[in-house]
Amino acid sequence: MKMGENGIIQHKNGRINGVNGKRNGKHSELSSWREDFYESFEETPLIIAIITYIGYGVLVVVGHIRDFLRSQGFEKTKAITEIKLPGFVPLYASWESFYTRNLYRRVRDCWNRPICSVAGAHMDTLERVTPDHGWNFELTGKKKTVMNFGSYNYLGFAENTGPCAEAVEVTTSEEGVGVCASRQELGYLEIHKELDELMAEFLGVEAAVTFPMGFATNSMNMPALVKKGCLILSDELNHASLVLGARLSGATIRIFKHNNMKDLEKKLCDAVVHGQPRTHRPWKKILIVVEGVFSMEGSIVRLPDIIALKKKYKAYVYLDEAHSIGAMGPHGRGVVDYFNVDPRDVDVLMGTFTKSFGAAGGYIGGTKRLINHLKVNSHSAIYACAISPPVARQVIHSMKIIMGKDGTNIGQRRIQQLAWNTSYFRRELQKKGFIVYGNKDSPVVPLLLYMPAKTTAFSRLCLERGLGIVVVGFPATPIIESRARFCLSGAHTKEMLDKALMIIEDVGNKLHLKYSRLPVPTYTRKDDPEPHLQ
Repeated sequence: MKMGENGIIQHKNGRINGVNGKRNGKHSELSSWREDFYESFEETPLIIAIITYIGYGVLVVVGHIRDFLRSQGFEKTKAITEIKLPGFVPLYASWESFYTRNLYRRVRDCWNRPICSVAGAHMDTLERVTPDHGWNFELTGKKKTVMNFGSYNYLGFAENTGPCAEAVEVTTSEEGVGVCASRQELGYLEIHKELDELMAEFLGVEAAVTFPMGFATNSMNMPALVKKGCLILSDELNHASLVLGARLSGATIRIFKHNNMKDLEKKLCDAVVHGQPRTHRPWKKILIVVEGVFSMEGSIVRLPDIIALKKKYKAYVYLDEAHSIGAMGPHGRGVVDYFNVDPRDVDVLMGTFTKSFGAAGGYIGGTKRLINHLKVNSHSAIYACAISPPVARQVIHSMKIIMGKDGTNIGQRRIQQLAWNTSYFRRELQKKGFIVYGNKDSPVVPLLLYMPAKTTAFSRLCLERGLGIVVVGFPATPIIESRARFCLSGAHTKEMLDKALMIIEDVGNKLHLKYSRLPVPTYTRKDDPEPHLQ
């Protein structure tokens, strides 16, 4: 079967860019999903790319000059440097130390800001000042309340009031805050059994198992699934936890271009035809590893195509739904729900509780055979302490709200509000002339800033005006693709979105950030009303 690329353009960077789309809807038929699939990755303007490279070049040159002045005693060295011991390999890479000392240190105030409230729709940040240009920071004792457009609070469950908080308070008084044992010893309580069973019901699979840490759910479980003699085909933009898990497994790893089905099929075909290197024996397993929503690009995996390739080449699929579970699909069940595919077609369903559920931990869902295998062989199940009972209660209660088991439609309203907020916010940013990456239905909205000086200035100016955001630059992104990453929430009202858009446009005009040359997409009707669910 030849994978079609209807209505898309292939760019040099391997990304795929939608050029047409329709209004967001439920994918009732697998054959119709392409008609509603719109993603935008506008190319970096050439002049902006050149200026960005020059900007980084100037910073590097100045950094080397200042290092020379420090070595000659003209400038005081405040950095902690590694002592060079003969016969010992340095612990730290010299380039990383240089970058941290001379580039990151100058703009450290844009990251690691201390928060002193719930990370809800609004949050309180502590004001701090630096007397020595970023080497050290001091708190002033003041705090500033800002709109929170940076946290992964997709459904607004990060709150300290309401039914979830009340249920957590009761569980804390009854069962304490920790179990002090792994689930294989004395740490598996009735509440963990309830959580595992509810998770399996929510996903629509035979069984599920939960873990105390989302990152470890990937990094510690993948080595229990594949080993030497197996092949992992990993999307080039997969999360660090997936990368680490793949490396720890000992399996052979091959990377395919982001969301590029032609490249994936080529690598699958080569793997099946040629087998393992040198011996040409068949691979024991071929595991395709992808994310539901890619948290830095805002793109959505082309899951129906992935499943079709999996069936054609007899491979397995590992799907990380960390940013899509709760946030995608008409019922909040992730990209499986969004594309209306059978969850049994995905061999390993993974996700975390740190985003849509306002808690901590992760899960894996699948067949009973898979889950029983992980319970016995996973390092995260054997050695890690089981999930804290109050955290488990937060997940259970928020999940019941999403499923409507609390007897209300609050969960459905929050899902609909998030979908509307996503569509409205993305469309308005594109109307104003900003370059926005990702899928039209993704609650992760990257806005391209490019230049290092503009990236930090954008963060500082937004904070001054009452908007808390996350900015990301090199090396977390390609050097010419620094960006601001907005995370939308069902707790955001239209008034908050409009105020945020006004601030973004004001700062964008001040910094000249409107680089887009593409026409405004028409995937959402202009008369589409807000659901008024607040």
